This record gives sequence, structure tokens and C-alpha cells, in this order.
Amino acid sequence: MTDGDTTEQGAAETGARSQRPSSKAFRDFVASGWAERPGTLPATAAGARHAVARRERLSARFPADRLVVPAGGLQVRSNDTDHRYRPHTAFAYLTGLGGDTEPDCVLVLEPVEGGHEAVLFFRPRAGRDTEEFYADARYGELWVGTRQSLAEVSAETGLPARHLDELGDALVKDLGATTVRVVRDADPRTTAHLDRARSADGLDLDVATASDDALADAVSALRCVKDAWEVEQLREAVESTARGFADVVAALPRAAEHARGERVIESVFAARAREEGNGVGYEVIAAAGDHACTLHWIRNDGRVPADALVLVDAGVEVDSLYTADVTRTLPVSGRFSPAQRQVYTAVLDAADAAFAATRPGATIREVHEAAMAVIADRLAAWGLLPVSPEESLDTATGGQHRRWMVHGTSHHLGLDVHDCARLARETYQGQALEPGMVFTIEPGLYFRADDLLVPEELRGIGVRIEDDVLVTADGAENLSAMLPREPDAVQEWMAGLRA
Repeated sequence: MTDGDTTEQGAAETGARSQRPSSKAFRDFVASGWAERPGTLPATAAGARHAVARRERLSARFPADRLVVPAGGLQVRSNDTDHRYRPHTAFAYLTGLGGDTEPDCVLVLEPVEGGHEAVLFFRPRAGRDTEEFYADARYGELWVGTRQSLAEVSAETGLPARHLDELGDALVKDLGATTVRVVRDADPRTTAHLDRARSADGLDLDVATASDDALADAVSALRCVKDAWEVEQLREAVESTARGFADVVAALPRAAEHARGERVIESVFAARAREEGNGVGYEVIAAAGDHACTLHWIRNDGRVPADALVLVDAGVEVDSLYTADVTRTLPVSGRFSPAQRQVYTAVLDAADAAFAATRPGATIREVHEAAMAVIADRLAAWGLLPVSPEESLDTATGGQHRRWMVHGTSHHLGLDVHDCARLARETYQGQALEPGMVFTIEPGLYFRADDLLVPEELRGIGVRIEDDVLVTADGAENLSAMLPREPDAVQEWMAGLRA
């Protein structure tokens, strides 16, 4: 990787090895001989058009307050290299900008009569006659590519755009007379600047922090019901994910021969995600055999035995940053053994019960309870519960069945794989489902290899089946239904991909 020398974090480490030319002759020469930039402006992005209504809903909740939503900055990976950039979810939701967003942008909703004026503060590209153009390894055009001008980003977002250098004053203007709320975790620098101004003005930081949290909570709550464009983005993410799972099936023979076969699976899926979208929506779980009993197994360094099941939990994040979240548990050989089929069928029956419980007016808690009733009944039938299913399902005095499924059955899905996560637990689980909500259904059973309370033939078997579900006016639509779930259909699908 080439040497950079002007990032704030890496300046000390890179200064000793800097090879940057600095003569006036060089500066004059590097600034000359470039073609004129195109004069056409980009069209307004589809996501930006849909973000208008979202900002209006947020404006109605805080009609007289200044609302500050940063995109966030680059995060150092090591020394003077950064992680791949992803804007904060609240910023992406309220602007419609996805993976190509420039770091450090800040959306400000300034209260005006009748609502808010939305303004985007943005770092535009520097002129070719500036040092930044050739010397700044973090922002310079020769290092990281061409940023937009203020006019270009304004055209793409439909928002008035101002230079980022003006943000500091805009944040604290009339601070004593205007309540200012910021999404605190989006950008520590913006939050720290505002907090210093609050302290200097004698404002109570605890009260201010609580008002900030209310803004973040409100944005999270708004995302619970998806608009038509968001649903379309999620459909695209799921369809790409299904193609990624087909790639995985085709690669299973190679994975079974590799010393780190789980990583073969991970990389095959990740390639599809990068080719068709922004990348993976979360770290791929590729868990063979007993590893499937570790719920968030992302080390993915194990073998993939030919007689084992492999649990693959993965989702493509499309360029708009909406992500799928799908799990399939596959027999590496292409056929389930009797014990594997026994566990798989129990999990499938639990998932089907959860689907049957999904309808407008129901709650995520009720969906979970429907799945758990099947899990408890099946475990009791196998002689694994020390009490009756009814006793185990008593949340106050029971819960024994949860030994083999400690996670919940569902979570909201959208820009974040665990979307709307700032909702209070009781609200999250108890809110009535509405058409347009998208969430997962993902029961499982996990029998660890060292679990002496289960029969030996079941030890080391972990199964999860996860689908992405859209609540409709009269029930639910399985967005990931293109991926087979029935064991015989899974076997047939796998055989076709290997033919």
C-alpha cells in the first residue's frame, strides 16, 4: 500500500517516511494540465426523494428544535489506514445517501416557520492548486478519488449544501434560545463541539444528553415501518443473498476438502455481496458441525466435514445500505442424516408456527411464543425436558427449553441488520405489527457436542432457519421464499446446483 502522510491519526507514524514533493516547481506543475470537469449535475437520487417524507415526520416530532444528524467520520483500522466507510444509519435514512457518502457530512434540520429547513454540511473537493489535492492521503483527490462539489451534492440530495467549515457556527447559533439535539454516537467530534458550547452557555449536560437520546430514539422508531422504496431495496438484498447461497452450495465440495472450509464459504458469499452490492450486511457466519452451536460464530476457521451440517447466516447489503439476513442449515453431503433431519424438521415446524402467528395486530412476542411452543413440545417428546412443555413455557417459573435456544425468534430488519434497536425492550417486543414492517423469523436448536443432557446422536448438531418477513395487510410475505426450506426441497435444490 502506498505511503500517506497527512492523516491526523497517522501523522506521527508517517512523517519519518514521507516522500512528498514540496518544491514550488512541483506545486505549479501538478496544478496544471488537467481537463475541465464535466459541467452536468447528477440527477436526484431515488433514496433522496423518499427521504423527504421521513424528514417531515421527524420534523413534526420536534417542531422548534435544531436537529443535527452527522454521517460520521472515517475510523482507523490500523496506523494510517481506515476501515471501509459506512455512514451512520440515521444519516442514511434521513438523506437517502448510501455507501458512497463522503465522510464527515452533517445534516442539520433548522427550525423555520411551518417545519424545518434541511441543510447538508459537506466537505467539497479541493482545487487542483491546493496541497490537499495531491498530498492529503485521507481526503486528497489523487489518493481517494474525486469528491463532489457543493452544487453536485446538492443536486443529488435535493438539499441546499454548505461548506463543512461553516458547521461549527451553525450548530451553536442562538444556543441559549434554541434546543439543539444531536445523534450523539454518530460523530464524537460534532457532539464534543456542541457539548463544549452547551457548557460554556451554562446548559445542563445531563438534560441535553437526554434530549439528544430522544432524537436518536425517534429516528429508530420511524424506521419500524418501511415505505415502498425501502421494501424494494430489501427485496433486492434478499434476491442477491439467495444467489450468494447458491454460490455457497456449489462451493461445498471445495470447502469440504479445505483445511479452513468455513472460510471458503465465507469468502464465496462475500464475493457475491461485493460484486452485487455494498458488501455483507454483517460478518458471515459459516459454522460447520459443533460450531453451529455457537450463535455468533464468525471465526470461520474450521473444517467442513462431509457428514456434517453447515449453518450459514449471511446477508447482502445493497448500495443503499439495506441488508438481508438469511440463515440456511445445509447438509454438506447434500442429504440429511436421520438425526439431522429430526432436528431440522423441529426447527422448521417452529418457524412455520411463527409465520402463522404473523399478522397485523400481533406482536413480536407472540410470534416468538408460537415458535417456542413447538420447540418445547418437541424437546419434551424427545425426553429432554425435566418438566412438561407447559411448565417450561411459563416465563416466571420455567424456561428449561431455552437451554437449547437462548436467542429470540425475531428482530426488525432494514438499514441495520438489527434495525430499530433503540426501542425500549417492552416496546420492541410488544408493539403491534403493522403492514410495512420487515423482520426475521429464525428459530433454532443447538445441541453442543459436550451437552450430556441430549442423546449422543444429537450432539454437535446446530440448526437455524431464518427468513425475512414483510407484514402485509392480511398476514405475512416471506421475502426469502426463493430459498427452499423443506428438507426434501433443500436436498433437491442442492443436487441441482451440483449437477
